[in-house]
Amino acid sequence: MMQPLIVAAQRLTEALRAENEALARLDLTSAAALARPKQQASDAFAAAYDAASRTDSKAQGADRARVEELALRLRDLGAENRRLLERAIDLQSRVIETIAGATRPSGPGTYGDRGLHRDGRHAPLSLSARA
Repeated sequence: MMQPLIVAAQRLTEALRAENEALARLDLTSAAALARPKQQASDAFAAAYDAASRTDSKAQGADRARVEELALRLRDLGAENRRLLERAIDLQSRVIETIAGATRPSGPGTYGDRGLHRDGRHAPLSLSARA
C-alpha cells in the first residue's frame, strides 16, 4: 500500500518544483497554468495518504528511507512554495496599486502657498481688463 503513496508524493514533489521554478522567475502566467496540476497532485497525495492510513500501512526497508526523503522534500518545497506565492501576491498588489494610482483622476485642485497649484500641473493665472 506504500507504493501508491510514494508515486503520489513524487508527483506532488514534481508539481511543487515546477511551480516554484516559475514563481522564482516571476513567470506568473506559467505558475498560474501549473496550479491545476498541483491541485490534482495534492488531491491524489491526500487520497493515497488516507488509504495508507486506513489500512495502517507502514513503510519498511528501502521504502521507509524513500518515504522519509520524500516527506522532507515535500516539507521544504511546500515552505518555498508558500514564500514564493506570498512574494508574487505582494508584487501583484503593488502593481495593481500603482496602476490604480496612475488612473485616479486628480481632484478639483486648489492653490497652495505662493500661488502654486497643488497638483503641480498648472500655474495660477490672473487677468485684468480695463476699458
